[in-house]
Formats: sequence, C-alpha cells, structure tokens
Amino acid sequence: MRPEILFPLFASVATLGGVGDKGEKLLQRLCGGRVADLLWHLPVNLIDRTYSPPLINARPNLIVSLKVKIIEHVAPKTSKQPYRVICSDGTDQLTLTFFKVYAQSIAKNLPVGQERIVSGKLESFNGQWQMSHPDYIVRPQEAPSVMGIEAVYPLTAGVSNKILNKIIKQALQRVPRLPEWLEPNFSKARKFPTFNEALAAAHRPQNAADLLPLSLPRQRLAYDELLANQLALAMVRREVKKQCGREIKGNGLLRKKVLDSLNFKLTEAQERVLKEIGADQASPYRMLRLLQGDVGSGKTIVALLTMLNAVECGTQAAIMAPTEILAKQHLETIQPLCENIGIRAELLTGRTKGKSRTKLLEDLAAGKIDIIIGTHALFVEDVTFKDLACVVVDEQHRFGVHQRLSLSEKGNQADILVMTATPIPRTLVLTAYGDMEYSKIDQVPEGRKPVDTRVMPLDKLPEIVTALQRKIQNGARAYWVCPLVEESEKIDLAAAIGRFESLQKYFGSAVGLVHGKMKEKEKDQVMESFKKGDIKLLVATTVIEVGVNVPEATVMVIEHAERFGLAQLHQLRGRIKRGFEASTCILLYNPPLSENSRARLNIMRETEDGFRIAEEDLELRGGGELLGTRQSGFDEFRLADLSAHKDLLYTAHKDAQMIVAADPQLQSPRGQALRILLYLFEKEEYAMQATPLL
Repeated sequence: MRPEILFPLFASVATLGGVGDKGEKLLQRLCGGRVADLLWHLPVNLIDRTYSPPLINARPNLIVSLKVKIIEHVAPKTSKQPYRVICSDGTDQLTLTFFKVYAQSIAKNLPVGQERIVSGKLESFNGQWQMSHPDYIVRPQEAPSVMGIEAVYPLTAGVSNKILNKIIKQALQRVPRLPEWLEPNFSKARKFPTFNEALAAAHRPQNAADLLPLSLPRQRLAYDELLANQLALAMVRREVKKQCGREIKGNGLLRKKVLDSLNFKLTEAQERVLKEIGADQASPYRMLRLLQGDVGSGKTIVALLTMLNAVECGTQAAIMAPTEILAKQHLETIQPLCENIGIRAELLTGRTKGKSRTKLLEDLAAGKIDIIIGTHALFVEDVTFKDLACVVVDEQHRFGVHQRLSLSEKGNQADILVMTATPIPRTLVLTAYGDMEYSKIDQVPEGRKPVDTRVMPLDKLPEIVTALQRKIQNGARAYWVCPLVEESEKIDLAAAIGRFESLQKYFGSAVGLVHGKMKEKEKDQVMESFKKGDIKLLVATTVIEVGVNVPEATVMVIEHAERFGLAQLHQLRGRIKRGFEASTCILLYNPPLSENSRARLNIMRETEDGFRIAEEDLELRGGGELLGTRQSGFDEFRLADLSAHKDLLYTAHKDAQMIVAADPQLQSPRGQALRILLYLFEKEEYAMQATPLL
C-alpha cells in the first residue's frame, strides 16, 4: 500500500485550483492525470522577463516587461482591424494590439489613467512600438510575479504556458518533505541538493544551463529515478537467486554429435557464452539470462546446445518465437540436427489444429517430444509438459520482469534464456534486463563478407531499378523495404502497395508484396514463394525485420531510410547477411537531409558492428525508440536521459546491489526511505514480489 506521505502527489490534477474537468482531460493528454505527472513534466526552455528598458532605449523583437500608463483606447472601425490601447512609459508611446477580444474585458484590465505592468514581445511597426496580445497584464504591486525568469514547458492544444506555470506552482506546493534516501557522503561528494530542493529548482530555471541534463538538480532527480529502477530490479534478482532451481548438467554426448555434424566451428564468443549458460544450468538456482547476439552471430546453435543439455538429463526444452515465420525457421534449422541424433523436435503454433494438435499435446505431456518449438501458443492452458526444464525465448522484448518469471510455470522451476538479435547498449540492458544475467556473442562466423552499404538520393531510383534488373537476371534475390503500407495524406512517403505496383511494370510476376496488414496465411505463401525463388523481388514493410531467413537474398533497398532508426536499419540489413555471398544494401533518402539524419546514415555506411550502432542510436535518438517502436519491456524514464546519465545509471546499479546485500528487507532508516522512493516512482509492483513494503 502506498505510504500516506505520498497521497498528495498521486491525487488527481483536478484537485488543483483552476483545473476542472476540461483541464483534467487536457493535462491527462499532455503528461498524465496526477499531481506527480505534472512534477515529472520538466521545462525545456525559459523566457527572461527581467529586461525592462525605457522605451526610448529599447531594442525590438525581445521579450520586455514595462511599467506603462494607459492613455487611450481606440476601438476598431472594421472587423479586420485590431483593438488598440495607447500607453506610455514616460519616454515613448507603446500600442497594445488585440484581435478578436471583448472590449469590455480590455477596458477592465487596462483602465485609462491607471498604471500596469505589461510583458510580451516588443515590436516596431511603422516606426512605432507595438506589443500584440501581451503575455501578462498585472498591477504594479504584482510586478515580482511577472518580471522574472519564466519556465517554458512542452504544451498541448488548449493549455498555455501561462496556465501550466500556475498549475505546476500549485503542484510544487503539494510536495511533502520527504526523507533522504541517498547516502549522505555520496550526496555531499556529488553536491546534490535534496529531492525537494532539486524538484523546485528544476521547475525554476534561472539560465540555459539549468535546463541541461547535467545541471545538479536534474542529475539528482535522474539519479533518484534510476535508483528506484535498479533497486526494484535488484530485489527481483535477489528473489530469483533465492529460488531453488535444478542442477542440469548433461553428459555432453548429444551436444558432441551435433557439433561433429556441423560444417563450421563455434566462434570463441559462442564457446564463452555456452560456458556461462552451462554454469547457470549446473547451479542449484534457476537460470535467468539474456543472450545478446548480432545478426548472424549464431544464437540458434547456442540455443539448441543449451536445450540439448536439458534433454541429456532426461528433461524437455522449449523455444518460443514471436511469429510463426520465425518459429518455422527455427524448426527448419533445429529439426534436421535433432533427427540425426535421435531427438524429437516438433512445432506448435496457433494454427496447429484438430487431430494433429491433439496427438502432439498427448506426446508432449507423455515426454515423447524432447524439444518443442512454437509461438505464444506454447503457453496456453491445455499445453502441458512431462518435465520442462529449459525455456528459450527468442526475439521477444514485450515481456516485463514478472512475465519473464511466469514463463517457467509450465515446468518445474525451468531455466529461462532470453535471446535478442537487437544489439542493446549496456545502459538499456541494465535498465530493462537488470534482473537477468547477461551474455553477449560479439563475433560473427568466419567467411561472412561485409555488406556494401550505399547511401543514395531518391532521384537515383531509375538507375537503381536498372541495376536491380541485372542482379535478378543473374540469379540474385532482393528486398525492397518501404515504411508504410498505404499512402498517408499526412506523411508523404512511398507506400509498399504503391511501390509494388510501380515495380511490377519492370519485374512482372517476379515481384511480390508482404506487409503487416495481410493475413498470416497470405504472408506465409508469399514468403514461401520468395524462399523457393518463384518471387525474385520482395516489396515489404518492416514486417521482415525479424524472422526472415533467405540466404539467397543478397540485395536490399530501403526507401526513406532517413525515417528509420539505426537499430532498425541494422536489423533490416541483417536479412542479407545470412549467406556467404557478397551483398549490397542501398539506403534511399529524400533530400535535403538534416544533420542528424546524415550522421545516422553515415554510421550505417561506416560500420556493421551492431553494438557500436546501438550506442550511436542511443546518443542520437535517446533510449525510448531505440528498437524502432517503443517496447513495453523497456522503461520510459521521465527524468533520466540515458545518453547523458550513463555514469549515474552505473552508480545506481552498484548502489542498488549494495543496498540489497546489506539491507534486503529495507528495514534500516535508509531502507524505510527507499521504500518511499520505490512507491514514488511506482516500482512497488516489482519490489513487493521480493519483500512486503509498508
């Protein structure tokens, strides 16, 4: 249960003065519907309203705050003319102009003969000073509330910066004095303010430096958020380690037979990773490990050898893929190797129906199937195992911490290996997979040729089509990737359907189309035709990013490449690195390119190192959209910027580990404060699994 001290922060924004039902909906859309959401909504700029020159010495096109006397109101003669109010500061005149406003309201706010403080942008019009729709009009005694530094926030339609500042000021007044959860010497060394001081300072920037991620108030808030994240993960990790597992240590005979049948040797990285996984399996605790490997690094064979270790002990293993296409590809790779050594591997998907499904489930429950390959269908209620000891989850980012743990419920404390071909920077590994051990395959098999990556403008399209025709005539197969399925009125991008139709003129029936809106059966048919070679050119959306293995495909054209993230481009390019033939990737862009887009495309041209690309992507785009689309398994930080706060993340990681080691139940005075921190950043759902929170 959330501590009472935090109740004011999790109250509805409607409890703040002047918000109301309409305001609540607008704020909900902008940042969230609670007071805390307003507090995490930090300013991105500032307006200096301290400039208050005599009009005779003023400079145009600057924000000014002036004390003026109202001389005259001039009503418009036509609807197109503004309402004008003539003022003077004693040195020169100023005209305030208003469009589409009520004269009564203006007369009330600006009575003739009275003095007012007006603040807004000063402009020169026909040699006279003018201010259109002043941002502020207040009485002289209220000048301190206006003539200062104003924070500028991200806004939404219907919410002005003026209004938002007032509301956030109220929200700050709701913040209780919270206990200190940081170690005193650490805070002193970093020169960190208290949480309350940091929050107030972050919303009251005095200069541009205060808006930067490395300002002390923002560093403090970022560290608090990162510490909450890492502490929650550390507590879950501790709980996992406490849970008894099974000592899985096979005799190695099946694995040796498979290795002897391969026409290649494992890389040093694969050997290292297998040792790490083997140590986990042999321990009395459950394995929960992330295996990260770049495209073509050989994760599938590592997964198979891991599962065979379990089979050697008389138990069963399962590998789950996110799509049926990828599950079938695993079957095509794994099943022949298993058949050669007398091991039964089968496929189970949502489309496995009728008698075949019934028989398969009976065999699985009886232990007659050693390795089952499938999609989410593996984990429906009627799927039972005789003795599941090892679960491999491939290319699946959509699992939260506790969802990962629940995957093993089909077995008896089964070990879990989560695999991804998306290179993830260490910062994101710590924040998203901090509950897991971590292995990385950072080598690719010998003999793989580098991809010739070229960056070309869209006006080179005719030349590219001609070159592609020659390639296909010589036996090549190619992908043509488009970002959208159909034309959008808002975004002028070539759509897959439109491009497919235009390419048909050149390639006829040799061109096919696949996209996410197609039915699975249709997609499978097209993909099968492409694999067989009946289709030579496949026009596709990013549906092919994961789970397509056609070694004969050696050419890829990515249209509007500037619109893709680096990691996504890398994943797509990896589709033509499946074989050992030379391959070409053409990144088409629509000029002119922004500096950021140019930098991203140049990185793709310079390197195929997925881990370097991932780090660059984090720097250029931030962590939120690193995988192309936001993944629910990755935290979306409100205060921390992973590209700027790497050192804070690593420190928070170590701090969390030390806290859990020294005070696992969070019973100390600092532990009690840390409980409040977990609730403040809504991490109780993780921590409560490990220890009851007050």
